[in-house]
Amino acid sequence: MVPDESKTEIGLRRPHRMKTILLMVGKTHSRMFESAINDYAKRIAHYMPFSTIVVPEPKNTKNLSENQQKVREAELILKELQPQDVVVLLDEHGRQFRSTEYATWLISKQQTARRLVFIIGGPYGFATSIYERATEKISLSRMTFSHQMVRLIFVEQLYRACTIIKGEPYHHE
Repeated sequence: MVPDESKTEIGLRRPHRMKTILLMVGKTHSRMFESAINDYAKRIAHYMPFSTIVVPEPKNTKNLSENQQKVREAELILKELQPQDVVVLLDEHGRQFRSTEYATWLISKQQTARRLVFIIGGPYGFATSIYERATEKISLSRMTFSHQMVRLIFVEQLYRACTIIKGEPYHHE
């Protein structure tokens, strides 16, 4: 076996070197959410290199149309991306997974990507340039959640996927 690989419980090889990043537009406003997100981020870091990047919300948005706001956010997002990044948008029209399917999908990305970047956009979604840069889109639910809540749901599901991959008892099915 190659030293930087391990056999997972669901039977696929998983390299440990891929960095997973959650890129978000704007700060998390609720201390409760921020605390829970940080807790899950620490847990995830035990399984894989993980970090968050917050790009600032554009200033003076009252004077901007929705599209202008999305374009300004896109400029900031694109500055954070590297050419080889696998970019996944958290988008209401994206592919939906059961938790075990998401874990298997994550393993497949770990086999091919050096950096896997998930992006949560601003209140109006993404500019066309971000959709064009994205590798794919996933949806956490058909229901609508606040952008603040999506952050917490995403990190919890990423943590859950990590425990499924390792065969740990966090996920019950």
